[in-house]
Amino acid sequence: MDGDVGKSKGANRTSTPSGSELPTPNSELTDRGHLLTEHVRDHAKPIDTLSSREIVERMHEADATITHAVANALDSIAATVDLVVDALRAGGRLIYIGAGTSGRLGVLDASECPPTFCSDPAQIVGIIAGGDSALRRSSEGAEDVPENGAAAMDDVEVAANDVVVGIASGGTTPYVHGAIARAKQRGAKTVFFACVPAEQVSSEADVEIRVLTGPELIAGSTRLKAGTATKMVLNMITTAAFVRIGKTYGPLMIDLSTRSAKLTDRGVRIVRRLTDLDRPGALDLLHAAGGEVKTALVMHHRACDAPTARRLLEENDGHPRRIIG
Repeated sequence: MDGDVGKSKGANRTSTPSGSELPTPNSELTDRGHLLTEHVRDHAKPIDTLSSREIVERMHEADATITHAVANALDSIAATVDLVVDALRAGGRLIYIGAGTSGRLGVLDASECPPTFCSDPAQIVGIIAGGDSALRRSSEGAEDVPENGAAAMDDVEVAANDVVVGIASGGTTPYVHGAIARAKQRGAKTVFFACVPAEQVSSEADVEIRVLTGPELIAGSTRLKAGTATKMVLNMITTAAFVRIGKTYGPLMIDLSTRSAKLTDRGVRIVRRLTDLDRPGALDLLHAAGGEVKTALVMHHRACDAPTARRLLEENDGHPRRIIG
């Protein structure tokens, strides 16, 4: 485990006038300058001398390298998806945990799953150091205590059926390492996501996702390339997992509950695309299915009522293709 872990606890801290906390001069402070995400990019023309157009052009050029970095990690991302699929099928959860931008992105991905896949909000959980208030207001010091990460795992009662993904762009976040260690003690599968190589920061996780996005345009600002890469990877994990467990039919999100005008319109269009019904007929079928697109499709293709359609889906692990071809 990285040398930073356990060395940056909250002891020997004083409050600044702004309310943040800094280590006192006599406390131990580890130099993180060797980390890939902390390296400084040298350019012939410094960024603070550029025009607005030149700045965004340079940012765009930097961002163009992200997909290649993600591509190099696809095997470990796919291995993570397999762990998550097994967990969800066994009634377990995917739990993201991180601090700062990493934590916020985990919470964001978790919060987007129920409206996209009609998933139980308890299936995908996002935890951020400092609690929900840290989503809006930075709580950077909260990441320095590994015991708090461990306590977070106890609070959500991590179990053997769960998968815990610790997200730490720079790799050294004590809160994340503490969470992974406790999750392993509790029997869960663990994944460590970082944008630094293993030789700079190691982990105890079962799977490691290393997306080496390189130095940031603003040195150390991992909300830039590292943050974008993190969003891409988390999208892959949950989307692929939900596709695997039957939440889609081809490119269509058919496990959809029509709880708004937009979603009702989308549901009607999906039903029409996969049946021979006109728009009024598709809307009537959706109403009969309680607004559940997947149920409506099974009802139509198997000429059955809603309870029978739901039973067929349950018997086929939620996969409509097994029922309607």
